[in-house]
This record gives sequence, C-alpha cells and structure tokens, in this order.
Amino acid sequence: MTIEARIHDQIEARIRSGEWVPGTRIPFEHELVAEHGCARATVNKALSRLAREGLIERRRRAGSFVARPHIRSAVIGVPDIGLLLRARGEPYDWQLADRGIGPEAPEPGMPRGRWLKLAGTHLAAASPFGWEQRWIHLGTVPEAERIDFAAQAPGTWLLGHVPWSDARHRISAVSASPATARRLGLATGTACLQVERWTWRQGAPVTFVRQSFPGDRYDLVEDFAPGG
Repeated sequence: MTIEARIHDQIEARIRSGEWVPGTRIPFEHELVAEHGCARATVNKALSRLAREGLIERRRRAGSFVARPHIRSAVIGVPDIGLLLRARGEPYDWQLADRGIGPEAPEPGMPRGRWLKLAGTHLAAASPFGWEQRWIHLGTVPEAERIDFAAQAPGTWLLGHVPWSDARHRISAVSASPATARRLGLATGTACLQVERWTWRQGAPVTFVRQSFPGDRYDLVEDFAPGG
C-alpha cells in the first residue's frame, strides 16, 4: 500500500466509523506530513481524493473538514432514511416529537377515519437531517396503534411489516417555515427539499408522509435508458 493510500484509508475509516463526525477538522497538511514522513504533494493527493469522494470539504486558508454528506435515493421507490444514512457512514437516530389519533384526513380526497399522526426528526450524527410528519390509516394498518414509534422510525417499521401496492410522490422545492426551520436548526426561509408520499394497498390508504430536508443534504436520483 502506498503512503497516499494509507493516509486516505485512515482518514476514511475515522469518518465512516463516526469517530470524526461532520464538521470535524482534519489535521492540517503539515501535520499529516510530519505524521507520515512523506512529501506534502502525497498528502495533497490523498485529501483531494477524499474531497472528490464527498467525504471532506477543503476550505481555502481554513483547512479540511469532514463533509456533511449528500444522501442519494431513487425517485421511484420508498427509501428507508436510516439505511441510507448508515450506508453513507453517518450514525442515525429517530426522535419522536408528537403522536396522536384523530379522524381528520391528512390531505383532501383521502378518507376520514382513525388516523395515527406522528411527527419527528431524523438525526444524522446527532444533527437534524429531516423533519417528518406522517399519518397512518388505522383502518388499513390497525397494528400500528400498538407500536412504540419512539424506538423506531415509522417509515422503517412500515417497510418491514406493511405491504403496499401503489404509491405516489410529490417533490417540491420550498422555503422552510418557522416551525420546520426550528426543527432542522435552519434560518426561516432556507431552501428545503419537500417529499410527500402516498401509499395504498389495493385501494385502501396505508400512509401519507411529508418530509422536509435541508436543500444541500439530499439528492433524488433516477437512472434510466431511452425507450420503453
């Protein structure tokens, strides 16, 4: 293994293990030169590779810092946010903020009935990553009423326990409202990505969710080819 590869792999391991969380300053180039006994150009190549891979940010005159990674998910499909974050090397947690049951449908055109309403924050390395408001139709998914969603994000539980047959996404660029901004630790009006998703099982509503993410943290990606 070359010295450049060793420097790269050691820094990558500390980031992916969570030892160095987003925002942590990487040792300066001269410090890495002294530690590894190599040329500055070797260190520069290792850091440049880490920056290309999205693991660090290099700031002129300030040094290099662990990046807040962009999360990528498919436009089609229902992603598990916890799995996406862990796959990117960030510790994940879910923090339930509110829970209640009421008859009001979450969106016009959806049936009234007993809806379980949940709200909470997805955390990446202990920092807010996404704010979620979710409704689960208890007529379709009665077992959800017995689940403690303080211990597990509702989306994760639904993907593992409740099949669905149809889904629809609505993806919007929005400005963070005061309430959303407070939950995400942003300034009011910050650009956010809003994802709304409906799922049904043979025509019966399963869940509706509205998720808000800082605009610089989440990419929606679709791979496709020409033709049918």
